[in-house]
Amino acid sequence: MFDWNKSFIEVQFPVSKASKESYKERKAGSGQTLTGLGKWWGRKPLILVRAALLGLLMPASDNPKKDMEIFLKILTMDEEGLWLRKKQSIPIKEIYENLSEEERERYFENNDGKITYKSNITRKEKEQLQRLVFNRLSYDEKLKYCVRPEEIDNLPESEWQVINQHLGTNAKSLQELVRELGKKRFGKVPVVGDCFAGGGSVPFEAARMGFDVYASDLNPIAMLLTWAALNILGSSEEEIESLKKFQEKIFELADKQITEWGIEHNEQGHRANAYLYCNETICPECGWRVPLAPSWIVGKGTKTVAILKENSETKSFDIEIKSNATVEEMELAEKMATVKDSSLVCPHCKVSTPIAAIRKDRIKEDGSVEYGLRRWEAHEFLPRPDDVFQERLYCIRYETQDGKRYYTAPTEEDLKREEKVVNLLKERFYEWQEKGYIPNSMIEEGEKTNEPVRTRGWSYWHQLFNPRQLLVHGLLMELIDKHAKTEKEKVVGLLGINKCCDWNSKLCRWDNSYEKSIQTYYNQALNTIYNYSSRPIVFLQSSWILDLNSYFLTKFATIKLSDARSIKNMSDIWLTDPPYADAINYHELSEFFLAWAKKMLLDVFPDWYADSKRALAIKGTGESFKQSMVEVYKNLADHMPDNGMQIIMFTHQNVSVWADLALILWVAGLRVTAAWNIATETDASGIKQGNYVKGTVILVLRKQTSEETAYLDEIYPEIESEVQSQIDIMRALDDKEEPNFSDTDYLLAAYAASLKVLTSYKKIEDIDIQYELSKTRLQGEESPIEKIINEAVKIAYDYIIPKGFDSYTWKMLTPEERFYIKGLDLEKEGIYQLGAYQELAKGFGVKEYRELLASTKANNARLKTALEFGMRGLGSSDKFSNTIVRNVLAALHQAIKAEDTTKGRNWLKNELPNYWNQRSIIIEILEYISALGNIKTMPHWKEEAKYARLLAELVKNDGV
Repeated sequence: MFDWNKSFIEVQFPVSKASKESYKERKAGSGQTLTGLGKWWGRKPLILVRAALLGLLMPASDNPKKDMEIFLKILTMDEEGLWLRKKQSIPIKEIYENLSEEERERYFENNDGKITYKSNITRKEKEQLQRLVFNRLSYDEKLKYCVRPEEIDNLPESEWQVINQHLGTNAKSLQELVRELGKKRFGKVPVVGDCFAGGGSVPFEAARMGFDVYASDLNPIAMLLTWAALNILGSSEEEIESLKKFQEKIFELADKQITEWGIEHNEQGHRANAYLYCNETICPECGWRVPLAPSWIVGKGTKTVAILKENSETKSFDIEIKSNATVEEMELAEKMATVKDSSLVCPHCKVSTPIAAIRKDRIKEDGSVEYGLRRWEAHEFLPRPDDVFQERLYCIRYETQDGKRYYTAPTEEDLKREEKVVNLLKERFYEWQEKGYIPNSMIEEGEKTNEPVRTRGWSYWHQLFNPRQLLVHGLLMELIDKHAKTEKEKVVGLLGINKCCDWNSKLCRWDNSYEKSIQTYYNQALNTIYNYSSRPIVFLQSSWILDLNSYFLTKFATIKLSDARSIKNMSDIWLTDPPYADAINYHELSEFFLAWAKKMLLDVFPDWYADSKRALAIKGTGESFKQSMVEVYKNLADHMPDNGMQIIMFTHQNVSVWADLALILWVAGLRVTAAWNIATETDASGIKQGNYVKGTVILVLRKQTSEETAYLDEIYPEIESEVQSQIDIMRALDDKEEPNFSDTDYLLAAYAASLKVLTSYKKIEDIDIQYELSKTRLQGEESPIEKIINEAVKIAYDYIIPKGFDSYTWKMLTPEERFYIKGLDLEKEGIYQLGAYQELAKGFGVKEYRELLASTKANNARLKTALEFGMRGLGSSDKFSNTIVRNVLAALHQAIKAEDTTKGRNWLKNELPNYWNQRSIIIEILEYISALGNIKTMPHWKEEAKYARLLAELVKNDGV
């Protein structure tokens, strides 16, 4: 029996598998389906969108285990689906390692460690072995050999029979299933709406699944990407081929023109494939002109360095480029950095001067900073001779006709070619600006856009590009304008230009490890740098030629450039990823691209605007932000049917953010029905620091229909019951072999349960929602909603008993002991974020916990082992030092040091006044610690685990 009033995602969700699939998709980098169209920030994984939408559409039945089985089957995340997705062979070594001795002897020869198949093994038997071993692998291990779910065209007919039998449908594809389920739930093919479409993940995946689609965004660059996702990737294969040919034609024409100009080839006919530039400035101490770079290593692989040589005649430095440098020369090139810790380090006088002082920045009487650099004027694309920062070409990488590459310092002829570039640009500059081929707009002040103005004096968008970059990009724009005949050709051209700008600006770093240029937006900022790389046309080809493929998408899509507050279109399902709490300044960052696209964008879409609409962008964290969010979500609630549903995806897990969101949704007339946390972010690689968010919260909502009023004292028991019920359901449904839920998921369920109860009422007598929304809180001040959520978390922490403990023992432990043991559970799961321990401490009400940590590094936090504790702090005034757990750790320390477990037992007998009555608790703690020895993420517990097992036996048999 199905309950059409409750959808699958409101009861359960495959959190772990969805997280792993999302992570796999993220790891594909530029190989992701939509990233090939251009840069956008915070795109959600397509598999997550697909799973969320299917979860909303699919009804919950009275057989939840079967529901999960069918759900995973549709998404190719079950055993058969994974086998269908397996496209790589498992290596022979891994096959061998996953077989029994008997199986190894049957199929393999092992000659001194060299593993080979026996000569009589057939191809069919090899295939059977692949299947046998594949089924024995964990989900993570299987994914290594699989393509992504979206890369499978369709399921076999046998699978559809199983799906149809359970759901009462007659579908032969995902699109047919979506339409059938949609008609059962809504009486028609449902419309999925997204008013924060961004890079287009939601509308694209909804259209690919067979939904009708409504997509809007306030930002024109976001809508350009969304339009392209739906219209260009929705083109036929013939159209895609035609668009690729158009791009190739434009590139060939540009390449031909640049070759004719003679600005990228040297006298030997070798072609440049990288130009390296640096800023220069005058040292205020000695008056020498100093080239600026944080390192003078050009290439680690080729051992290429730039060597600074003093030229006393000009009081400047000549730069020599040397490849195959010695170890000493490589070390010197690193040490000779002329920029360190935001200061100029002069190689001549050795004096260090803050860059801010060189820029003549000064602090005014009111404490604000007055920046000292001259602001460049609209007609300028080069620094004036008297500007603080000059720009200098210091290295070129050339490629010979037979493909050999070499680095060289620019010769006189190279510098003449630079002059020619400047002259060619001068001839075209005003005409190209007039026609919109290069930007002419001013950089508007903003949090992210101030840096180029403040640190370089660049006031107009074209000044973020050097003459060579402006000439190449302007030429491409001119060719698009001349040769593009259709709407799609113009859009493809604009997207190509956007990608070229991202990979070819004065903000593109040179990566000396990989010896290549890094894109402008490697993070969410416009970072000015002291030495940068510029790409010649040949190296822009990979950016210019888009990775286009044809996808079958619904043709019923409405696309609008619109403010979310003024939408008039109805959607059965709204799935949104709002710009929450200044996480990303989309409106400012996108102006970098909009500056290039403005004129042509209006040519292609005359009813659009070419403005980032900063004033209307939802941003900030204060009252106006909350009010804007209320207006948006009230509007969405008004534009969906009574049985409509919403999903909000967001990445904040701070309780105050949850509390704000609860108020926003409550006022908007929505109630929470479920929440799940999916790990969607790949590990940070040196750019993000600290406790960065790795998960996306999926919040499921329906319309608020209750007219009831409740009192706070009535709500707490209801929340306790809801928290425990939600955790019970999740535990009952969890897969024991491949667990779906971790402690963080149970805690999230507690957040959701509290919001579920709160938002199920029209009004809470003790809470004035409008007042709470508008109130500005002091740091650390809790709102009534935060108190309720924190209370729910405490209930969850008390209820989530670690494996190995019974509920009676768990209740007997102090909050500090529970914090410590649950912290070990975090380590088991490989969670080392300091923020996780902070949340844990808050949940148990533990204020002093830092002394229990061996490391407090942001992403390296963990608890001390028994050996790391030693005997320090025992018997002191802090709450942990006198507990049973602390004494057990001390006993382990004694046993390990003496290599004698009786020393540990004697410690417990002598130090614990109630030893005989507490033996069962001691044994449970020791047995819990003994199990840590087999955990891959906890090698530092190996010794303690070994002695814990022996000590547990000794205590068990004590007195017998």
